Amino acid sequence: MSVAIDHTGPWTVADVLALPEDRTVRYELLGESLVMSPAPGVRHQRASFRLHVALDTAARAVGAPVEILEGVNVVLPSGLVVPDLVVADAGATADDPVTVDVDAVQLVVELVSPGNRTMDRKIKPMLYAEAAIPHFWRLELDPAPMLAVYELEGGRYTERTTALAGATTHLDTPFPIEIDPATLSRQ
Repeated sequence: MSVAIDHTGPWTVADVLALPEDRTVRYELLGESLVMSPAPGVRHQRASFRLHVALDTAARAVGAPVEILEGVNVVLPSGLVVPDLVVADAGATADDPVTVDVDAVQLVVELVSPGNRTMDRKIKPMLYAEAAIPHFWRLELDPAPMLAVYELEGGRYTERTTALAGATTHLDTPFPIEIDPATLSRQ
């Protein structure tokens, strides 16, 4: 259900969280500005689900005290974002909160969408680094699936590895996982 939004003045996290739930739109707050983006397409959702399952399986295999979440509200010092995937400390999600505090986030993953390329590649990584989230992954789906893996270093993300389609790549952080990006989006 889409709704008309009648709002005057700067937006706050509370304002955004008070909006009615709408599965066709994601609401994010950058500074005091509301940003709306369309719900992800099928290929994006397929890849997100499969990466979610792979992360969850890998975390459980080593007993990592984390929870893997899709499309959850994360409160940053500069606003409210909805990463495609979040690896958060399990204790921070135990009470089923509406938002996850950035201090509990170990990893954020963005799947680059055709309509959100600049947000996914530039703006959100900058905000995540500013908020000191230790790990950031970016999954590109076109022209072929590719996973870029970053770690926070000196307040900025440094690319540590690139997992290419057709090859299994072993990653050690935030916990050991093996991944071939080609398996994430094919039907």
